[in-house]
Amino acid sequence: MNEDQKRYMAEAIQLARQNITSGNGGPFGAVIVKDGKIIAKGSNHVTTWNDPTAHAEVVAIREACHTLGSFQLDGCEIYTSCEPCPMCLGAIYWARPDKVYFAAGKEDAADAGFDDNFIYRELDLHPSSRSIPATQMMRDEAVDVFANWIKSDLKVPY
Repeated sequence: MNEDQKRYMAEAIQLARQNITSGNGGPFGAVIVKDGKIIAKGSNHVTTWNDPTAHAEVVAIREACHTLGSFQLDGCEIYTSCEPCPMCLGAIYWARPDKVYFAAGKEDAADAGFDDNFIYRELDLHPSSRSIPATQMMRDEAVDVFANWIKSDLKVPY
């Protein structure tokens, strides 16, 4: 790890630390870097924004995409104070940065009360067997929408 990478990670960890002392949310921070410059920062705001998706990585991804005017983070690196949860990992994969660096591991998060293992287990279950059961309905109508998407000249592939 070079000095710049250490500085970026230290910034993500400092955001997590500040989030605790300010009372703004959970102990998580993230920064996104492009071409050696921090272009976005995020900290956890789940409880202050009443938004379960306001994790540090998602907040930073939204800011970075807005800054870049793109829904992709090509050429970017994400530095996060903790290994991303399943939701954040999904958002990261959709954003397609070049690399992710994390400090604390998911086991460390679990020890602090942020255990995401149950989500990983739920993903392997049939939707009707999950702790929040899901039932498929009106599939044909929804598949027809996909057919329209496939034929559309207005679509932007991602």
